[in-house]
Amino acid sequence: MKFTNTTNVKDFIIVGFPGLPPEYYGLVSVLLLLLFLAIVVGNTFILTVIMYERTLHKPTYLIFFHLAMTDIAFGAVTLPKIIARYWWNDMISSFGTCFTQMFFVHSLGAIHSFLLLIMALDRFVAIWFPFRYPVVVTNTTICIACVLCWVLTFIRMLGIVLHALTLPYCNLNIIMQCYCDHISITRLGCGEGVAYVKEVSITNALVTLLVPLAFIIFSYFSIIIAALKMSQTERSHKVMSTCAPQIFTTCLYYVPRCFVYLSYNLGFTFSIQARIVITMMYSLIPAAVNPAIYCLKTQDIKMALTQRFRKTRSSIAHRTDHKRVLK
Repeated sequence: MKFTNTTNVKDFIIVGFPGLPPEYYGLVSVLLLLLFLAIVVGNTFILTVIMYERTLHKPTYLIFFHLAMTDIAFGAVTLPKIIARYWWNDMISSFGTCFTQMFFVHSLGAIHSFLLLIMALDRFVAIWFPFRYPVVVTNTTICIACVLCWVLTFIRMLGIVLHALTLPYCNLNIIMQCYCDHISITRLGCGEGVAYVKEVSITNALVTLLVPLAFIIFSYFSIIIAALKMSQTERSHKVMSTCAPQIFTTCLYYVPRCFVYLSYNLGFTFSIQARIVITMMYSLIPAAVNPAIYCLKTQDIKMALTQRFRKTRSSIAHRTDHKRVLK
């Protein structure tokens, strides 16, 4: 096939799950809608609790706050279009819209990765340098670190997207994925620069994934060693229970991605359908599950919710008694 040097593609076609029979379109759209609602409602609940409970205005929970924002944003960027694809058979995504979605998909994934790095650093300093922790790790420093994480990642990913835009897109416009991502789009590019654009993107992805992961592994391994060395069993248990939500959240994000990368490098291949399902699972399931982890595994959030529930119940009981007295 002979390619021209100009972009002929005006729209992209989002296939979604290839080979899915039409009779399952309704079921899939409903499941995706429920997943979207779980992500939005669960993470909005976490944002609200952290925002209005003064006892949670601490560095660790500010990081949870930013993680919840990335989860909501990622769900909002990816799911509405694929739901529309199966609900109304809306498969068309304009050229600009597709590249915009790609920008936010990769930006939010990278931001989440570096927020997990900040969270691991927070726990590392808290366990190994407890006396310096209140001085070094404050709400201000965490806010600055998180904001820089957002801003610098957006700038870096803008360069990656603009680099992909330098490619001509000639004749192919079918994206075998549920949303526009870098691999799916650049695979449709033509010309001599495709290989170089892909190499730059892969290098960027590996840095985004492996650099934070290396420190995170070191950090939590050090924390586990510190907990095992503690003489008091109760204190050791408290340290591990404090770090448990972070470890669960980190594993949900990194383990599936590492599995996919290792499988690919070891020569294991997946069908297109399996690859898309795995990608959707490790991209979206953690966003839906994380709020439950924060609520069930984080002692301060459980206490705040319990106290709020007791106050509400007491207030209702008081109003009921007051009405009975008036009668």
